[in-house]
Amino acid sequence: QVQLVDSGGGLVQAGGSLRLSCAASGRTLRNYAIGWFRQAPGKEREFVAAAGWSGGRTYYGESVKGRFTISRDNVKNTASLQMTNLKPEDTAVYYCAADFRLPDYKLAQKQWYDYWGQGTQVTVSS
Repeated sequence: QVQLVDSGGGLVQAGGSLRLSCAASGRTLRNYAIGWFRQAPGKEREFVAAAGWSGGRTYYGESVKGRFTISRDNVKNTASLQMTNLKPEDTAVYYCAADFRLPDYKLAQKQWYDYWGQGTQVTVSS
């Protein structure tokens, strides 16, 4: 069992930056794929970024490529999402997620993740 706690959200102006964190407990994240998803009011939860459990590959949704960076620290058992050049359309609740040895081709699909954080609100003002 893995417990995930998201933090770091807040209110920021367009063009600003935020860094979200995901702290894990219960299991080491070493063998877990990590994903970040977001959900805006009235919309489906969508893929933002992911880091595979093996090989160090990272993946991004089209709307955040070049602006967001996912990272993980298997020693500290944490993951992060650095967000830059934020836009009003980035406003959403952001969730980190984890799954044991999830293959890379499934990383962008939310239904495969077993563990989820509680979410952290990001609001970008124009």
